[in-house]
Amino acid sequence: MQLFVNDLTVIDFSYLCPQRGIVGESWIVDIMLDGSLNDQSMVLDFGRVKKQIKAIIDQSVDHKLLVPSENAITYVTKHDNETHYWVDFLRPQNSIHLFCPADAYAFIDAPEIDIQATLSYLHAVIKKELPNNVKGLELKLRAENIPSFYYHYTHGLKKHDGNCQRIAHGHRSAIQVFVDGMRSPAWEQRWSRRWEDIYIGTAEDVVTAEHLTLSPLAKDVIGDRHVCYSYVAEQGVFELALPAAENEVMANDTTVECIAEYIAQEIKQQEPTHEIKVIAFEGVGKGAIGYA
Repeated sequence: MQLFVNDLTVIDFSYLCPQRGIVGESWIVDIMLDGSLNDQSMVLDFGRVKKQIKAIIDQSVDHKLLVPSENAITYVTKHDNETHYWVDFLRPQNSIHLFCPADAYAFIDAPEIDIQATLSYLHAVIKKELPNNVKGLELKLRAENIPSFYYHYTHGLKKHDGNCQRIAHGHRSAIQVFVDGMRSPAWEQRWSRRWEDIYIGTAEDVVTAEHLTLSPLAKDVIGDRHVCYSYVAEQGVFELALPAAENEVMANDTTVECIAEYIAQEIKQQEPTHEIKVIAFEGVGKGAIGYA
């Protein structure tokens, strides 16, 4: 007997890629369970699937940075405080460096992060939590079908009281731009290109490299090409250094509300006599609308 739940959840996360840097992503999760009926004449109660298994998935990868631990340029070191890890991703001329609490990462035993590697990781985590009558588990991860333009962005929200405070989590997000009430594919394309695989940071969190808790590896490679961020949130200290070419700094927080307003204001500067409306999504099915 098989039980399925489509659209069980959406995981919003970022991952390290040798070619693209820090990539924000959003994947929809479908699940199928195979097993015998229990004493309730069910494979597993839908409520348990939607709550327990969803919670396992969220705790494992959602709002985290997925790190390909078997890649030759990945270096992971536990700090002496036992709560934080350094991650140094030594891309030539474009290295990325983090100092974050352990829960901010998901270490994937693979040379690169892709759907198959993430499925294997999640399968192992979920399987051990299932009751004995459930013998089979099939997971599917899929990106939303976005017929128009979109971008991949990564950010951190230090004022958030949940997992959004983690400095490197992200989304794959659609964008819609209207000029005087008319849809503008040209402006949507410009922002899709401008924010392709971007990190969006807040100006007040920018620091110099001297203010970071750098690993010995990072001290040797961080230079003028890097932008550095540091902040303290409820979950601990979060620090990041990444290439300036893969970064954009906003004056305000990087909530989706501020992002929508920021894009609208940026377009308004070049379209001063027109009314601008921006619908900025944050992952799948949610977002904000900005006007200028």
